[in-house]
Amino acid sequence: MNDNHPAGQGPTRPLTVADVLALPVMAAGRPQVVTGVPHLDRPVRWVHITELTDPASFLKGGELVLTTGMPLPEDAAGVRRYVDELADVGAAALVIELVRRYHRPPDALVDACRLRGLPLVTLAKDVNFLEVTQVVHALLLGNQADAMRRTQRIHEAFTALTLHGAGPEDVVRAAAEMSGRTVVLENLVHQALICEPSGSTVDEALTDWEQRSRATRPGDRTAICGPEGWLTAPVEYQGERWGRVAMLPARTDGGPVFGPEDITVLERTAMALTVARLIHPTPWERTAHRNALRDLVERRHHSAEDARARCAALGLPSDRNRFVATVVDLRTGNGGAEPETRLFQELRAAGVPALVGELAPDRIGILLALRPSQPWRPIVERLCSTALGLASQAVVSVGSEVTDLSDSARSFREAARVAEATPPGQPLPPDRSFHELSDIGLRRLLYALREDTRIQEYTEQQLGRLIDHDTQHGTGLLTTLRHYLDAAGNKTTAARRGGLSRETMYQRLRTIERLLDWDLESGEQRTELHVALMALDVLRAH
Repeated sequence: MNDNHPAGQGPTRPLTVADVLALPVMAAGRPQVVTGVPHLDRPVRWVHITELTDPASFLKGGELVLTTGMPLPEDAAGVRRYVDELADVGAAALVIELVRRYHRPPDALVDACRLRGLPLVTLAKDVNFLEVTQVVHALLLGNQADAMRRTQRIHEAFTALTLHGAGPEDVVRAAAEMSGRTVVLENLVHQALICEPSGSTVDEALTDWEQRSRATRPGDRTAICGPEGWLTAPVEYQGERWGRVAMLPARTDGGPVFGPEDITVLERTAMALTVARLIHPTPWERTAHRNALRDLVERRHHSAEDARARCAALGLPSDRNRFVATVVDLRTGNGGAEPETRLFQELRAAGVPALVGELAPDRIGILLALRPSQPWRPIVERLCSTALGLASQAVVSVGSEVTDLSDSARSFREAARVAEATPPGQPLPPDRSFHELSDIGLRRLLYALREDTRIQEYTEQQLGRLIDHDTQHGTGLLTTLRHYLDAAGNKTTAARRGGLSRETMYQRLRTIERLLDWDLESGEQRTELHVALMALDVLRAH
């Protein structure tokens, strides 16, 4: 485990040979490392004092062996055998005191230790080996007690997550925070559904994810595997393997890549994810698409590289250079994951890579990734057919084509504006089944802005006195004004449309001018009144 954690929260680094040599009780002997300098980071599991010619038979590995040198064989072959047995059993280091028998380490011992990569340390002064044992063992036992307490906290944390019904994002985030490592949840086809980076970026974690993941063969248990040394654990659902969770090694680590606590964290992560899968019925692939789309729309990615890596890890080709955002408003009030699934399946059947996810209740966002020469209109027409099959009143809106994934937010924003400016029952253009930005005229723009109080205030300011007069006196001046404006100021045409004589029309227009204090011969003022009438129609209809 690494030790880059906040004080009191993370794991303690294992005690190493270098740590023991730095202890005051050892430093008093003026230790000198003769061989094995690169291996001083070996963890020390125990300290063993010996004056036997075959100490390896009493060792289990990881021991720091202390000796006065008295039992060393006289012959070089015996010395080599002595060192080989220590190295074979996995001793951490050999410490020899140069006080009684030797005043310099024998050449045969130095050569044997160097050959086997066993750290050989000499002590120039007498050291109380028993005191060394007591100090080191106290430290080791203290570390073990700390490790037990940390393991207990890990179990308690995941138990609390499960009891609170945590979703997969919460579980993976907790694993990354506890381990200080990047943690990734993937499905069986090697799509990274959730990535919680720690000490790295999403880009660094997920670039070429599928290729790297396929090179890391799955196992039946928690294990370190693959060329990058990932720690992985299988995730099951109803007795069948569903995917796996991977903990990535940190870029810089002074000790072992993964320790027992990492394994505990990942195993509990896998268990908690299994429970979360049972609690949260929405397919996690759909949730991953939703989250990725919402992050794109709201520009929540740290960088364009992070966005590309995350989307590519979900199956959106990173080499595509054309993207189109589509918004499907079902307008049913039902919601649910089925429409997302149906639309995604339709695109997959057409061989079109895309992200599909719910952006808001009853509103589904779709990001199409297109090849350079691939037209998008036939694809959207196919989506329209599916959407209308799901809901007869569905409205499909399209944003402009963009050439960079980071610009997809603009395409989605345009598609959303088109959707907001499309009232129920809005006729479709004659040549297509969807709406786009060029379809928005003045009336649809006012419809989109209908909840803005400034539009409401403007309408009341322009027409309020006329409406009040009609209400109080039973006149139809508002209708007369509408006929006049629709006729572009032609009084004869307006009179004919209203079934009025020319004289009556003139009289009514003078009354309108007096009530509103407007000059109806002014083109600008007629335009302002026409806009107010359109706004009034929109406000009354909706």
